[in-house]
Amino acid sequence: MAPAPLPLEALPLGRPATVTMIAWERMAAPEARRLREFGFDEGVRVEILHRATLFRGPVACRIGRMTVALRRNVAAAITVTTD
Repeated sequence: MAPAPLPLEALPLGRPATVTMIAWERMAAPEARRLREFGFDEGVRVEILHRATLFRGPVACRIGRMTVALRRNVAAAITVTTD
């Protein structure tokens, strides 16, 4: 049975996942462009490294060898599945 998809912001820390869908329309155009420049797209591997707990702050995630900080609303627009 395949794992259920979940938003990137809900992914447990340190658990690798694969991006299955990105709701580009839920992001501002500059944010969407920046994510594409960083390599975010369907099929890429991601991992949550850290969550800021104060005021639902950003999440730090790894994509490839790069660490990227994402706002929670952006991370909520990215759907992933775990292995």
